[in-house]
Amino acid sequence: MESQNTSPSKNPTDTSTSEISELAPIKTSQRITVMDLLRGFALIGILLMNIEWFNRPISELLSFDFTETGSDFASSWLVMVFVQGKFYKLFALLFGMGFAVMLLRAEEVGRPFKAWFSRRMLVLYIIGLAHMAFFWGGDILHDYAVAGMMLLGVVLLMRTKRLAKRNRPAVFAKIGFFMMIFPLSISILVGTIFGATSDQNDLKEMWVEEVQVADVTNRMLELAKADGSFELSKQQYEELTKFDEEMVAVDEGEVTNSEAVDNTESDLMLDSEVQTQDSDIEVNDSSELTADEKALNKFEGKQKQAYRYEREKEALKNESYWEITKYRWEYAVKNLPNSLFFGLGIILPLFLVGYWLVASGRMRNIDEHHSFFKVMAVGGMSLGIVLSVGPAMILMHPAGQDSMVINSVANSMFYIGQLVLCAGYLGTFALLSLKPRFQTWFGWLSPLGKMALTNYIMHSVILSTIFYGYGFNQFGEIPRSEQMLMVVAIIAAQAIVSSLWLKVFNYGPLEWLWRCATYMKLQPLRKTA
Repeated sequence: MESQNTSPSKNPTDTSTSEISELAPIKTSQRITVMDLLRGFALIGILLMNIEWFNRPISELLSFDFTETGSDFASSWLVMVFVQGKFYKLFALLFGMGFAVMLLRAEEVGRPFKAWFSRRMLVLYIIGLAHMAFFWGGDILHDYAVAGMMLLGVVLLMRTKRLAKRNRPAVFAKIGFFMMIFPLSISILVGTIFGATSDQNDLKEMWVEEVQVADVTNRMLELAKADGSFELSKQQYEELTKFDEEMVAVDEGEVTNSEAVDNTESDLMLDSEVQTQDSDIEVNDSSELTADEKALNKFEGKQKQAYRYEREKEALKNESYWEITKYRWEYAVKNLPNSLFFGLGIILPLFLVGYWLVASGRMRNIDEHHSFFKVMAVGGMSLGIVLSVGPAMILMHPAGQDSMVINSVANSMFYIGQLVLCAGYLGTFALLSLKPRFQTWFGWLSPLGKMALTNYIMHSVILSTIFYGYGFNQFGEIPRSEQMLMVVAIIAAQAIVSSLWLKVFNYGPLEWLWRCATYMKLQPLRKTA
């Protein structure tokens, strides 16, 4: 049975200052062991994924490097199939679980929660910003903090008089699953309409044009690279970007001076010095772009992408730590608004499902919900692997890269595969945690998980020192297969250090700082006899 806590006498969102001093961290005996094991496991996956983006420009995040071959290609492909998109989702589920543990604990003792949790998320947000500025631009902690406040908002909303009757764990699960399924349902609806209205002749016509666009683009790239005109100057990049913005404004009815836009395009085509006559490119005023015009747009997109790559490479290979920090901070400020959309659309639904898994008693009593986790494990692993391997093979094929239809379908399937395989990992670990032998063999994951924040930030400290200019300046130099060996070394070292540290101390260093800032008083760091 799922319990409903609506008693006003023990409302943890009461911000009475007289009780704030009684707040204290969760004791070791109150932790859910499997959650620490899962955090340690998720930390490995996060590192397998993130290490690539210390060696490659983060502006290309999640794009596959098709220039790789042999063991490097195999490493990237395996990470794509079994890691990409799965482990930050697993961490998000664990965050929601942790929220539920803290909330339920507050309910048990009748202590306030709202102000305390808000401070906790504020501190996490600050840690995330510092991480972005001083070590790595790919931080996800600030996204979790934003989504964490959204989760608190949902909990408070469900505690209002109007919704109190629906304040049950199952309702949180329904909201979370709806938020996950709704965007996918829209994609399916669009796909259904497209499939019903596009016959074989339409698809062939689209495919012929897409192949033509790809061929023309490739010829333009070969010519531009051969005569040295592919690389853009800063002025050319800014002009191209300005032209794109003007074209968007024209489409939105904000600009009517088409002559100015046409002149800009002519100047850019002259400046690029690309021999477009070899590709028979004819630019016209029609709203429907021809294959050659689409190829030109694609070519210019690759030019701009290459420019951004070189600028990022140049910035991160700078020997000055403060110059790199300045670059990272500018990148962080530019991308901070994305947290709202990422937090609401991707992270919050997972938080809600994670909350449900603990509040419903499933994670606290895995043996009593054995059938539930068995379905997650068997169904999630089998179906998740199929939905990951299949789309990955499609996306690797040239047709998957050139065809909009094939690429869109494969990416949608791949995203579903991420969710399903993530569930499979969770279910498998939950069942294995019931076996004493598993605890013996993989108990080393628990200290990693207990110090997840410290270890996550240390990944960036170590890797930024290895790859960036103020350290060993290996940006773009270490192949993917060798990165896998680095992951093994880092995780092994962290497992040993974490185990030794927790024999003496209650928390990891950053976990301790986080708790001190949250509770607004020093917490006991060293263990007492």
